[in-house]
Amino acid sequence: MSQAHSLDRRTFLQATGAVAAAAALPLGGTLCRAVEPASKLKLAVKYGMIGIPGSVQDKFAGIKKIGYTGCEIDSPGNLDLKEVVAASKATGIEVHGVVDSIHWSKTLSSPDEKVRAEGLAGLMTAIQDCKTVGGTTALLVPGVVNKDVTYEQCYERSQAEVKKAIPLAKELGVKIAIEVVWNNFITKPEQLVQYVDDFQTETVGAYFDCSNMLKYGVPAAEWIRKLGKRMLKFDFKGYNAKSGQWVAIGEGTEDWPEVLKALDEVGYHGWATAEVGGGDEKHLTDVFNRMKKALWTA
Repeated sequence: MSQAHSLDRRTFLQATGAVAAAAALPLGGTLCRAVEPASKLKLAVKYGMIGIPGSVQDKFAGIKKIGYTGCEIDSPGNLDLKEVVAASKATGIEVHGVVDSIHWSKTLSSPDEKVRAEGLAGLMTAIQDCKTVGGTTALLVPGVVNKDVTYEQCYERSQAEVKKAIPLAKELGVKIAIEVVWNNFITKPEQLVQYVDDFQTETVGAYFDCSNMLKYGVPAAEWIRKLGKRMLKFDFKGYNAKSGQWVAIGEGTEDWPEVLKALDEVGYHGWATAEVGGGDEKHLTDVFNRMKKALWTA
């Protein structure tokens, strides 16, 4: 989970008339070019968002009923992976990836070599667990720039640690997906492009958050165009760059028609995952409907 995920968010509201009207546009016309790529996107949630009671299978069945087709789990974690695999097979919900659960507490940029080693072990576990559940990416926040770590130190240390995990990831067919968050590290698309390219392997790519990066002034569509095939997956919330506030999906300043156009241009038709506060079936249904409206799949 990104650091921003722990911040307060407003209660989800009704979708705006403008968004609803856009979703109801008839086929044909300039804006509706976005319908085609959006229709190929697969909608998912983070497992921690699922507030539906019961077993893993009950939770998967619940989100399947709503319309989701996938989720991401945290790793290292407490879930019984055999139960996760069985639930996935029983319901058809794909566990498309895992999120490194300790990348904030055991940063790969830490000045402490022991902490970096623990962080690397966590990444290795995430990669292995991803293979076990049938996922394709291990989401990683590579480090944090703060009073103890400079940008250059974060870059060099995290690159060195990630390189140690590449052989395992390559062997298992799992890709390490670098996520952009509020960590004072990568704040421009050119920086993410360089960070990924410096590994010189397709085993490392980008996990782009369409909402997080609005804070830094570059539109999400521009990030997507510059990342191109490096972008393995994306997730989103709702962020108003004018007020600096988290909002409900569809109520932020994300330019979704332009984002969809950019996704089409780079040939991305994969997973779109929500990363917001979780809740029960009613709440997750609202999130799903908001995702569909934002992505013009309704």
